Amino acid sequence: MIELGNYNTLKVLRSTSVGLFLGDDEDTEILLPNKYVPENFQIDDDLRVFCYLDSSERPVATTLEPLIVRNGFAFLKVVEVGPYGAFLDWGLEKNLLVPFREQAVEMEEGKKYIVHCYLDEETFRLTGSSRIKRFLSNENFDIDLNSEVNLLVSRKTPLGWEAIIENKYKGLIFESDVFKSIAVGNELKGYIKNVRPDHKIDISLQPIGAKMLEPTAKLIFEKLKEQNGFLALHDKSSPEAIKNGLQLSKKSFKKAIGTLYKERKIAIKDDGIYLL
Repeated sequence: MIELGNYNTLKVLRSTSVGLFLGDDEDTEILLPNKYVPENFQIDDDLRVFCYLDSSERPVATTLEPLIVRNGFAFLKVVEVGPYGAFLDWGLEKNLLVPFREQAVEMEEGKKYIVHCYLDEETFRLTGSSRIKRFLSNENFDIDLNSEVNLLVSRKTPLGWEAIIENKYKGLIFESDVFKSIAVGNELKGYIKNVRPDHKIDISLQPIGAKMLEPTAKLIFEKLKEQNGFLALHDKSSPEAIKNGLQLSKKSFKKAIGTLYKERKIAIKDDGIYLL
C-alpha cells in the first residue's frame, strides 16, 4: 500500500512521456514526474520516494525530502496566509495548509511554528496543525530511563522547556538542567531522566549516571587540547563559571575531571586543570 505523507520504496514499472510510473506489491501505481526521475534507472529498480497530493489533488511521488512527514512534528515557516488558513513551507512545491481551526494562535506570514502533519480523514489531504497537544500522549510511554532520545523543543514555560520526544510524547527540560542556549525549534539529543506517576516525563540534555562520565570527560579532554592544555576551571570553581565555560553542571564537571584525573590525563591545580 502506498502511504501518502511518507516515504515509500516502490518499483519502476514503466517510463512515459510525463515520467515514471511506480508501483507497490498491491498493483497500486503513482507517477514520478520527469523532473524527479534519476539519470540512471532501469525497469524493476526500487526507488525511495515521498508520496503526497499535488496542487491538482492527484497522488504524486517526488525525490525531494520534506521537512515533515505524516504523524511527525517540525518547526515550519508561514509563507502565505489565505482565506482558508496559513500555508507553510515544508520543502515541497505545494505548501502545507494549516486551516484556521487547526491554529493554536493566529499564524502570521514570515513566522515559524511547531506543527504536526496528519492525514485529514474527511478530505484525504495532508494537513498541518499547531494544536500539538492532542497529538501527544504519555499514557503508553515505553522508553527506558537513561535512554537517548530525539527531541524537538516546542515551548518555553516558567519551569523550563517543553520538548516533543520521538514524535510521540511530551517531556520537560527543567531550567536547572539547561547548560547551553536552546530555543523553540531546536532538534536535540536528550535522555529520559524520570517518569512520574502522573505520566509527566523529565528530560536531561546530558547522559545520566555512569553514562555521563565518558562523553563529558571526552568533552573536557578535547577542550583542553583546543586551549593549549589548560582550563582555568577546577573543583572549586563556581557553577556559573563552569556553565559559561563548558555548558555543564558543576556536578557533571567534577565527575568528569575525577575520571580524567584517575586516568592520569590531567593535573588539578589551584588555578585550573592541566593536560598531562
